[in-house]
Parts: sequence; C-alpha cells; structure tokens
Amino acid sequence: MDEQNKNLLLATGLSLVVIVIWFVLFPPPEPPQDIAQTAPDATESGQTVTGDTAAVPSSADAPADDAAATAPTAEDTASDAPRLQVENENLLGSISLRGGRLDTLSLRKYRETLEPDSPTVTLLSPIGSARAYYALFGWAPGGGLTSDMVPGANTIWDVEKGGTLSPDNPIVLTWDNGAGLTFRREMQIDDELMFTITQTVENTSGDTATLAPYGILARHGEPADLKNFFILHEGGISITDGELTETDYDDFEPAGQHENISVETSGWTGFTDHYWMTALIPGDGNGATFSTFRDTQRNIYQTNVKQSTQSLAPGQSVSISTRLFAGAKEWETIRAYQNEGGVEKFLDSIDWGWFFFLTKPIFALLHWLNLMIGNMGWAIIALTLIIKAVLLPLAYKSYVSMAKMKELQPQMEQIKEAAGDDRQKLQKEMMELYKKEKVNPASGCLPILLQIPIFFSLYKVIFVTLELRHAPWIGWIKDLSAPDPSSLYNLWGILPWDGPEPGSILALIFIGILPFCLGVSMWLQQKLNPAPTDPTQKMIFAWMPWVFMFMLGSFASGLVVYWIANNVITFSQQYLIMRSQGYKPNVFGNILEGFRKKTEPEEK
Repeated sequence: MDEQNKNLLLATGLSLVVIVIWFVLFPPPEPPQDIAQTAPDATESGQTVTGDTAAVPSSADAPADDAAATAPTAEDTASDAPRLQVENENLLGSISLRGGRLDTLSLRKYRETLEPDSPTVTLLSPIGSARAYYALFGWAPGGGLTSDMVPGANTIWDVEKGGTLSPDNPIVLTWDNGAGLTFRREMQIDDELMFTITQTVENTSGDTATLAPYGILARHGEPADLKNFFILHEGGISITDGELTETDYDDFEPAGQHENISVETSGWTGFTDHYWMTALIPGDGNGATFSTFRDTQRNIYQTNVKQSTQSLAPGQSVSISTRLFAGAKEWETIRAYQNEGGVEKFLDSIDWGWFFFLTKPIFALLHWLNLMIGNMGWAIIALTLIIKAVLLPLAYKSYVSMAKMKELQPQMEQIKEAAGDDRQKLQKEMMELYKKEKVNPASGCLPILLQIPIFFSLYKVIFVTLELRHAPWIGWIKDLSAPDPSSLYNLWGILPWDGPEPGSILALIFIGILPFCLGVSMWLQQKLNPAPTDPTQKMIFAWMPWVFMFMLGSFASGLVVYWIANNVITFSQQYLIMRSQGYKPNVFGNILEGFRKKTEPEEK
C-alpha cells in the first residue's frame, strides 16, 4: 500500500476512532426518570450557636459550623400564608410571607416544549410540591440570642410596603421579635433576572446583639429533567475568589461533614441545570462563608451564604445586601451581570468544558452571526465558512500535497516493484523520493487533526448553550439542539403516519433528511481521494460514509448542519485546488483514472 493510501486510511481511521470514543464517553442522555419522593419538611427556622460564631443554617439535624440546628416544625408549609406577587418581563412568581421565601417562579419567555400551548418553564416551587426549590433568607443568632429571637423559615412577616414586586415597586417586610430587635427585608427586582435582598436589623434593646445574615438555596431531590450526561455539569456551582467549583449531585457531602469555604474577596454560589440557574451573590464577599451539602435523610440539597457576623450595640442598626440570580443562562444577560454588575466569572456558569479557549470564542462568534443573520441555522453555516477560511492555508498545502503525491504514483509503483519484500529498502527509497520532490506525505492529516477539537467544541456549544434550545432553521427543523425529527419510516413526512419516537432504535435506523444529506456529503468528499488498491480496504472506505450517517443521525441537528456544511465546503476547496494543480477530478468516474494530468485543453 502506497504512502498516500496509508495516510488516507490513517486519517479516516482517526476520525472513526474519535467517533467511537465519543459514543463511549458521551452516550446519548437517558430520558429523565420521575423519581417518586415524599414531600420533605422545610429548611429549619433557627439554630443555636457556640460563643459568638453564628451558624450557617442547615437542613440537617446534625451540627453545622459548630452549631446544633433545631429541627423544623410540622407547620413549616407555605400554602397557608399570604403571598406577594413577583413580576417583570421575564419572571412571574410569588413570595410567601411565611419565612419571606421566594418559592414560586416561572420563566415567561421559555416553554417546556415547542407546542404553543405548552406551559412555561417552572424554576422555583414551594414546599409540598413534588420537587420543592426555593430561596430563603434570615439571620443566624449569636451571643445570647436564641433561634426564636431571629427570623427564620417559619417567621410570618408583616408587610410594610406591599403590592406586586416589580422593577418599579420594591417591597418591604418587617418583623419585631418583641425583645428590642426590629428586622426589615427590602426586596427588589431588575428588568432581567436579578433580585436584591437587603436585610436590616435595628437594636433598641439594652444589650449588644450578635447575629449573622444568611441566604439559602434549597432543592428537595434532584431535578426532574436531570440529564446525567457526561458532557454537561448539573448540580452545585460556585466561584470562590476566582476559583470555579462544580459539585455533581452524587458528590454532595452529607450535612455536618461538608466543608465551609471562606471567601476573601468575592464569589457566588448556587445550582445550575442544563439551561437554568439560581445563584446567591453576597454584596460584600469579604468575610462570607459558602457551604454546599445534602441532608441525606430528607434528600434536600442546599447551598448557603453566611455573611460576616454583626455585633450591634444598643441603638445601632446594620443593613446587609445579597443578590439572587434566578432564571435562564442567557449568554448576553449573564455577560452583562459579569461585566457591568461586577459578578466575578459569571459566564463560567455556562459549562464551556475543557476546550473553553475554543468554545467561548466560537459561541461569541456564533452569537454575533445569529444577531446579524437572524437565524441560528444559517449562523452555523456562516461560522463553518469562517472556520474553513481560517484553516484554508493548511488545507491548501494538504490538497496540493495530495495532487503531487498522485503525480508521483508511477514512480512509487516502480520503487515498490524494485524493492519487492524488502520493506526497509522500500521505506528508504520512498523517503528519498519525498525529499527530492519536496512532498510531505503526512500533511494531509493535519487539517483533520485540527478539526477534531473544533468539532468537539462546537458540539459542546450546541449542546450546553440556551440559545440553541428551540432555535428553528428551515421547514421541519424547529429545534437545532434536538435530532432531526424527520424519518425515512414515513418517507420524511410524505406518508400519513408519524415517525418513530426520537431516541428509539427505529429512529436510529430510519434516519432523517439531515443525516442522509450528511452521508451523501461524506460520500462525495471521499470520491476526491484515491481509493485503496486492497479490496478489503476499498470496501471499508465504500461503507464509511453510510456507517457515519447512522452513527451521527442522533446528534443535535445544529451539529449535523455544521458537518454537512463542512463537508460541502471541503469538497469544493479540494476540487478547485486540485484543478489549479493540473488535475481534473472525475468524481463520478473511475477513481484511479479520474485523477489524470491535463495534457490537452478541456472541451468547451
């Protein structure tokens, strides 16, 4: 087998190995299972302390931060308490006056499915629902204070300034403990997805009061739509003084055994889902403590922010602010909170992966193209054109080298015949020929190797970013983040019956239009390369495009669109470059005779 065919086989083999490894490491996500759960109690309403150190609230009965948390009471439900509405252009929800919890919140711009009457996405839900998920704020007692002297999960707040919480109307809640401490909580919301909670305490007693403000994010059980996909992180997430920490649900430490992380400058902590997130951002990171853990008995996952302990002399008051992000991980919105709102590394809440140095700029360019074009599918094709243009110098050298290798094929055949079975002599004379003619037989592999991390990065971008969710392209492609819904089973919609369920075996067998186009584009690109002389290798090459067609048919439509565009552009580049080097590829003719030196003018 000559060196050209060896390189071609090596390049194709590498591509196949990459795809196989990809399917092994990143299998298609399993459909979420509806795990039945009993409705657990709420996070506890108070805690005792040792010395002057305020405890971080815990949903476990085990001690946390050297404090013993009191158990929640059976009355800890929010359904019987009055509520205040929450509303802006993006969010709709309510706040329970029991504990002042933000525990109902839906995302007005996003629906569960593509159906027009599909319900909007629910982010937060109250205790008593299947999977409660809420934000809670309060004060942890220190010094001589007891848990019933500070507001907690069961405290019924009074409304000092009410109405609907909106960008133009903050609300103020108040509570007097009857022992000289008056607590106020002002809650604000901006036009996007950020709440600001300012907690104030005034000491009118005759003694010094020691206490610490906290914020809690708690979710009862794992999310219903948990993907459990290796490529995607779901669970706890935090930035502590510039360092990113991601905690899968399986890795949450039990309450009382978890680590409390001190924040020296700034940071944030929360929960991240595939497309949605909540995050607590302390107003003054200096002195704050983050803790993330799981109450294993009641299956409650929790992340807390405890801010600096405050000592108030008689007559003094103090106000502490905490921001709460709750909503969709929109790249543009999160970037604005990072750049303009000072939330450190907030864009890292999107799981950019190991190739972040590629995924971040690729998505930024894709986002810009989408804004310019107005369609994410065409933006992917435009991105492919740009990537191919950047790699064109390397591709040009590769295709020129292939043309020169074909020109040397007669001499290579002579060397093989002369060398016979002496492989050492064959390799030596081949290398001398390459050196003499200034040909690099390995140059054809470089563009393929460079495209592998780009392909992985684009797959990551398409899978994890919200902007691809439910993004339409043309006709039947309504969601570029999902596989092609068309199917050969019903002749791609011509026959009057539905196709197989997405993700099923039938869906993989009866492929859609995009996977079929992918196979054809790979077959055309293969036709520009000389076929191996060995019959077995020739058969493998002949089947390769169609094997890939079925293997990649279950990938997101956006990725298949990229691959089709990449194949078509590569085919065009290779065809034109080979013609410029004096060869006329005959794509549909005999492969070995199709690459012929043009010795006569072409017929017009």
